[in-house]
Amino acid sequence: MVDYRIRPVIDEDKEWITNFLTERWGSPIIITRGKIHHGNQLSGFVAEDKNEKIGLITYDIENEKCEITSLDSLIENIGVGSNLIEKLKTKASSSGCEKLWLVTTNDNRKAIRFNQKRGFNLVAVYPDAVEKSRKLKPEIPLIGYDGIKIKDEIVLEMKI
Repeated sequence: MVDYRIRPVIDEDKEWITNFLTERWGSPIIITRGKIHHGNQLSGFVAEDKNEKIGLITYDIENEKCEITSLDSLIENIGVGSNLIEKLKTKASSSGCEKLWLVTTNDNRKAIRFNQKRGFNLVAVYPDAVEKSRKLKPEIPLIGYDGIKIKDEIVLEMKI
């Protein structure tokens, strides 16, 4: 059985985050709605089982809105992703945020389902927005999950 805890990101995590995001996302750079985020410089929470990191959520707070910039769980179906979101909701609320939001892409149906089950609503679709993002981050692949061409950004949000 996995017995994990969630804690805030600390400076000693930065190298791991850089490597983790590079492995999972091609680089530590995250592009959302044309904004460049340096994932290894963002605030976040780490899920750990003993001393092994098993999940990460990074975020950016701006104008009473908290954006989830990345969410990854290395062990699925034990609540890591859900608990990382809950931890961030608490943090965002105590920071005066009114909304929690995120961007995913049209190919990532699993993320869309996951987030909708946790109370996020689909609020916008930006056709062909990923082409602009590739100019800022060329590592974004052309083809994503299930052989679907990655081209649209999808925004989901919830009120907190």
